[in-house]
Parts: sequence; C-alpha cells; structure tokens
Amino acid sequence: MAQGKYDFELIAYQIMDNHFHLLVRVPHRPEGFDVPFEEVMRLWQRAVGDAWNRGMQRQFEIFRENGSEAAIEAWRQRMLARMFSLSEFMKALKQRFTQWYNRRNGRDGTLWGGRYKSVIVQDEESALRTMATYIDLNPVRAGMVKDPAGYRWSSYGEAIGGGKKGNGKKAREGLVRAYFCDQGVGFEAEKWQEVSRSYRRLMGLALGRQPRRVEIANTSKGVGQSMQNTAEMLESMDNGTVLKDLGMAKMLRCRVRYFTDGAVIGSKEFVNEAFASARERFGAKRKDGARAMRGSGSGARGLLWSLRDLRKGVA
Repeated sequence: MAQGKYDFELIAYQIMDNHFHLLVRVPHRPEGFDVPFEEVMRLWQRAVGDAWNRGMQRQFEIFRENGSEAAIEAWRQRMLARMFSLSEFMKALKQRFTQWYNRRNGRDGTLWGGRYKSVIVQDEESALRTMATYIDLNPVRAGMVKDPAGYRWSSYGEAIGGGKKGNGKKAREGLVRAYFCDQGVGFEAEKWQEVSRSYRRLMGLALGRQPRRVEIANTSKGVGQSMQNTAEMLESMDNGTVLKDLGMAKMLRCRVRYFTDGAVIGSKEFVNEAFASARERFGAKRKDGARAMRGSGSGARGLLWSLRDLRKGVA
C-alpha cells in the first residue's frame, strides 16, 4: 500500500522474525514533475485509508472556508516531494505496519527498536544481483530453512510459490529487474522463466549445493519445471550463472556487514562518484571513496567496492 503513493520499484524483500530487508529503486524527481491535487489525494487515500482521507477532506474544507488555498497548495507540494523520498517511504511503511500490528494484537506504542539502515546500491548487474541474492538467502543463513524457496515471506519464495493471488507477478518482476538491469529490461514478469534458472543456480552455488535436480512450480502452465542446481555447473562452458568468481558465491553464505553498513556499494567508479558528490562529509586527507571489501566480503574484491572502510565486525 505504501508503494502506491511513492514512485518506487520494489526489487527484492525479506521479512524475518524481528526485522525486514527491502531492495528498492528510488528514482529522482523528474524536472517539471507535477500531479493535480485530486490525483495526490487518490494516491494518499490508497496508502493510508478512508479514515485519514475523510479527516483531510474536512481540513481542506476549513482551509477553503478561511480562504487558505495557499495552505492546500503547500500540502500538495510537500506530498509531491515525499513521493521521491526514501525516508518518507520508510516512515509511512513502518507506521502503517505498526498500526496494523497494534490493532491485531490489542497493543499500543511503538514497535520498531531504532532507525532503519540504508545502503546505496549501484543499478548494474554485479551489485544489484548480489544484493538481491543476499537478501533472499537471509533465512538460510539464519538456519530457518535449508532452501530459500521454502521461505514464504520473501521475494524468491513469493516468486516460486505464486504469492497470494497465485502468480507471484510482483516478486518476479523485481527479480527480473535485478537480473537484466544492465540490459535496459524493465519489470517484465514474463521473463521469469529465463531468470529463475540463473537465480536458482546462483543460490545453489552460494550454498555449496551438491549436483541434483530441483522442481520449481510453473504456475503459469500448472506444471513442474526441472532444473539443475549444482556445483558441477561451474565446470560447464555455458553454466548460466552470473557470478564471475566462485569466491563471491561462497561469500553469500555469510553475513556481510558491508551490505548493511557500507553506505554505497558498486563498481569502483560508481563509489568514487558518490564520494565526490558528498566530498564535504569526509576528511581532507581522504583522496577517493572506493574501498576494497575485506573479511566476509572479500569474495567480491575486484567486482564490488564500498564507500566505508569497515575495520570491525567484518571477519
């Protein structure tokens, strides 16, 4: 629901027992972007519900009675700005979930322990694919399931299982986006069959699976789809995996702190550009931004770089 009033694209998600992970694309506000008042109200009503909408309508009637059209316009402009704000998106999402959870469980008060962490991820193949896979492997690393397909509350689990409406379209669109981001392909769920093989292989390599076959539900045709998920695919000339280095696959088995505290993740050039745009936040002695990953993140050395040079908790 929160996504309905923000111009965000959900790529991958994972809901754990006491926290969640989201991989979203946050576009810049286009120059000259504008939405009429009635459309802004429709978007926000969809996200926050009828009760909120009725309250706002009464407030706007008071504004009009007092000749305060400027106040209404100021509200509209604030809402337009929020449509491209990650912090506002997270605030609305957490508030809505807290309200729902409190009503369901007869409780009051806050639910979340602290502020969310955010990392900027380059919108290109190595970074985006790796981050999506890392997110979908969370329940495996936590020992909750042996196979990520068996965890319902994730983008991969929804894509495989079909989701509430039986097709898993939204989840499939996001993972297709992660896989084809370097080829200019958008959110096209019909490409899922092509992507599902490579994504499954990537996860199998990350988990060190032995050669075997797995069955993946093909909900569009109502039949099973068989594919290999195997270490021997590394030896094949056409193994279908996107990982250029087995070390990077093994890295995904571990908790990689860079993916939560690295600030910016991507190619060396991408991280250096981010550093240059925020140069005033760093000391005068620092000459560039890109830092090679170490410890549990060392499998990505040479492919992915971090803005933060983490020295603790990276073993």
